[in-house]
Amino acid sequence: MIVLLIIFKRLPMSTIKDVAKIANVSTATVSRVVNNGPKVGSKTRDKVLRVMHELGYSPNANARALVTQKSTTIGVVVPDLCDPFFASLASGVEKIARENSMQLLLSTALLNAESEREAINLLLERRCQAIIVHSKMLTDDELISLCNVVPGLVIIDRYIAVISHKCVWLDNEEGGRIAARHLLSLGHVDFACINSNFMIDDPRLRFKGFKSELAEMSIKLDDKDVISESPTLQGGEIAAQKLLASGNKITGIFVYNDAMAIGAISTLEDNGFHVPKDISVIGFDDVLLSRYSRPKLSTLHYPIEEMSKQATQLSLQLIEENGNSPEIHSNVHKYIPRLIKRESTSNKN
Repeated sequence: MIVLLIIFKRLPMSTIKDVAKIANVSTATVSRVVNNGPKVGSKTRDKVLRVMHELGYSPNANARALVTQKSTTIGVVVPDLCDPFFASLASGVEKIARENSMQLLLSTALLNAESEREAINLLLERRCQAIIVHSKMLTDDELISLCNVVPGLVIIDRYIAVISHKCVWLDNEEGGRIAARHLLSLGHVDFACINSNFMIDDPRLRFKGFKSELAEMSIKLDDKDVISESPTLQGGEIAAQKLLASGNKITGIFVYNDAMAIGAISTLEDNGFHVPKDISVIGFDDVLLSRYSRPKLSTLHYPIEEMSKQATQLSLQLIEENGNSPEIHSNVHKYIPRLIKRESTSNKN
């Protein structure tokens, strides 16, 4: 690979004062032209715009925000851009930003409270008014305080009752129930769960829903049939190895996410089990990889891009109305996962 490095000589940048001097107007008039303000005649506006073009003057976004009190940037906080799930989240925000002629500023945070706090503060320091936050580690109280101070801050993938109008979230518990109902409808009665070992609500709620649905059919999960590992391909492989080592009879497995499910299928196939003939496996998220795995993965569709679009539109609406609209406060932004049946689940033989 050849990398071509081009170095440009930096020319002195024109300022608003330069434009005002050459156009023979005040800096206030230039500012009004830049921000499409009133009380500027068409001839004056044309002259100022012509001088701006001749000088190559480009208003600084932060400086413009100081004048208009409106930011041209939408901020988003995610844990990891390498994960397809969070890439889809950021993509949804970016599409709404483009529609509104705004820029996207990404701030990544590890799964710990201090990192999430720093990521949010970074966006606030950059004068972002619209901020979409994926936070799993900050306390409810801290997020409530932030939402009360920052009108355009919206929480995604988490529900907090006190600020429910600023939360766009998925019913993970219902997702677990849907997965259980699907496997039960196929005649399965011997189940196992592969769960994430991350100490966040999502795995707990998905497992709770799955277990509750089974309980209604008088089916109880053995402790040995619930394995928690890292939510990765390798984590799924390790969890499946532990399930096989337990010796318990299993015909249906509910897995925390698609990556773990695909890893688990790999281990099952390597050990002589055919999916779904011997064991049915259902994942969660419906990431792109699930459509190309072998067998293609049955899963629960998590509409994260659609959710992030709504979160961004909500954020901009909150800024516009300063959070005072009764309609905004009465809305519930809850999504339900949708079953995607593919090839990794089938009727029990």
